[in-house]
Amino acid sequence: MTVEEAIAAAESILPGQASPDGEIDARWQAIIAVSEFIEAEPEVVWSFARKWGAHPDKDLRMAISTCVLEHLLEYHFDALFSRVEKAAKADQLFAKTVSSCWKFGQSGRL
Repeated sequence: MTVEEAIAAAESILPGQASPDGEIDARWQAIIAVSEFIEAEPEVVWSFARKWGAHPDKDLRMAISTCVLEHLLEYHFDALFSRVEKAAKADQLFAKTVSSCWKFGQSGRL
């Protein structure tokens, strides 16, 4: 699978609805599949994170925050942080997504 195929698969079910508690959520699984390309394809994955990280659905934003955005910053902080910061300042929902990220790797230096 390529990053483009993973994104296409994810976007075919997004935004969707959260699965009931205790059930595997297909949206999260699709987002995790996209996250597998963070190290090799950060620019493409960033575009995906920016798009879906501003969605009104809180659970969807949490999936983007914890499965994608925090790991983009973990591996590509210097290359992406200024764009993440700019997007957060411009979009309140995206700012909430960013605020849910934990600091790992390169982002842990702050």
